[in-house]
Amino acid sequence: MRLRPIDLAREHGLSTQAVRNYEEAGILPPAERSAHGYRAYAPRHAAALRTFLALIPAHGHATAGAIMRAVNDGAVEEALRLIDESHAQLADDRRTLEAVERALRDLAPPREPEPEAGATFIGPLARRLGIRPATLRKWERAGLIAPRRDPHTGYRVYTSADVRDVLLAHQLRRGGYGLEPIALVLERVRAAGGPEPLQATLREWHDRLTARGLAMLAGAAALDTCLGTP
Repeated sequence: MRLRPIDLAREHGLSTQAVRNYEEAGILPPAERSAHGYRAYAPRHAAALRTFLALIPAHGHATAGAIMRAVNDGAVEEALRLIDESHAQLADDRRTLEAVERALRDLAPPREPEPEAGATFIGPLARRLGIRPATLRKWERAGLIAPRRDPHTGYRVYTSADVRDVLLAHQLRRGGYGLEPIALVLERVRAAGGPEPLQATLREWHDRLTARGLAMLAGAAALDTCLGTP
């Protein structure tokens, strides 16, 4: 069966130029050419295009393209390696979300900042967590926390909100997470005014991970069909 570029394009609402671009990028196998130079595609080209479009929601445009180029080059193991990396990233994203949820559940509701009686200093806070004061200073340099300074002594003063951020950072660090992703989580907590308003964000995060997992299943099914199409 010979297919024209328009035949592949119509199925997905694409332009014929997009189909040609995908071929030139190696996402589709090279087309046969007529004596007049017109492209002639076969069912395997249609299967490759369906697979690429199914892989995008699961792996992203760049990785989907790399997978298809590997398949078209006969490097199936490389394609599978790329898919494995995406699955590993999804699993890591799930673990990160679970760690954030655990950390937020374990946080005591923050109290309103009080005068000096409601504040603490670096030494007592470090002892409370069983870490060194140098660790808290490192977190400050990384932008995780920003305690104010006592105008008379210059000592760092941690309010109840600062303590909340330190506790959350401590639990995420114990879970093996780096300072940069922790800083992003803390920024969202502060912007939301505390952990409670983040519940909608966490549900959206769950939904995105679920959608990506389902997309990976659909992409795998399409790839299986593609590999079996002559």
